[in-house]
Amino acid sequence: PMSRASLPKQLIPFIAGQSLLEIAVKRLEGLVPPERRFICAGQSHAAAVHHALPQVTPAQFLGEPCGRDTLNAVGFSAAVLARRDPDAVIAVFTADHVIEPIEQFQAIVAAGYALVENSPETLVTFGITPTHPAVGYGYLELGDPLAGTARRLRQFREKPDLETATRYVEAGPDRFLWNSGMFVWRAKTLLDCIARYAPENHAGLMQIADAWDTSHREAVLDEVYPTLKKISVDYAVMEPASRDPAVTVAAIPMPLRWL
Repeated sequence: PMSRASLPKQLIPFIAGQSLLEIAVKRLEGLVPPERRFICAGQSHAAAVHHALPQVTPAQFLGEPCGRDTLNAVGFSAAVLARRDPDAVIAVFTADHVIEPIEQFQAIVAAGYALVENSPETLVTFGITPTHPAVGYGYLELGDPLAGTARRLRQFREKPDLETATRYVEAGPDRFLWNSGMFVWRAKTLLDCIARYAPENHAGLMQIADAWDTSHREAVLDEVYPTLKKISVDYAVMEPASRDPAVTVAAIPMPLRWL
């Protein structure tokens, strides 16, 4: 493989001289202002990220001392941003996707932002039309219509077995979509869900956030972050939230070229 611990796939300039991270950031041009884009990645990759994206300031880089899966990455980011703006609506974009056409992608994401801004207690995920019964993805079972093309999520099912995945794909894209791993939510709403479904992780994330603007930031981050339970946001939040009548989870179809 081309990737190395010091240079993961997101940072390798193998697509017409660009890295997946650079392409992911360019996808946001005209959608999210540059000063409102933040990158959460391993602290050990800080220099490589800043080399690839010199426009990203140190304050816009949220460095994890170690990898603790996606619940903690997005929870860490939400906790820090919520300190700056308690009403912040944030979108989560992973840096290893190729998505086209960009204009359609941006219009769909803008609809996700609008839905959360109008309904702050909603968690939004984006769904991709399945092309085969993949067992490495989460599946979104679609329910009643909401605003625009959004549908209430009836069930979030992470990484089903082959028989179940085959049944989902055969049911068609009006019933089941792949979860893209991209989300929009109010930072506070996500943190409230983490408190409800993963309280120990929430307690640690709050410790980090409380120290963020102090001289103890690095010490607390280095001490607490490695102790956080390693779990994905899909298992920890999206699955239980989809079954919780107190939470609205919405899926917006994203009928695009997606890799």
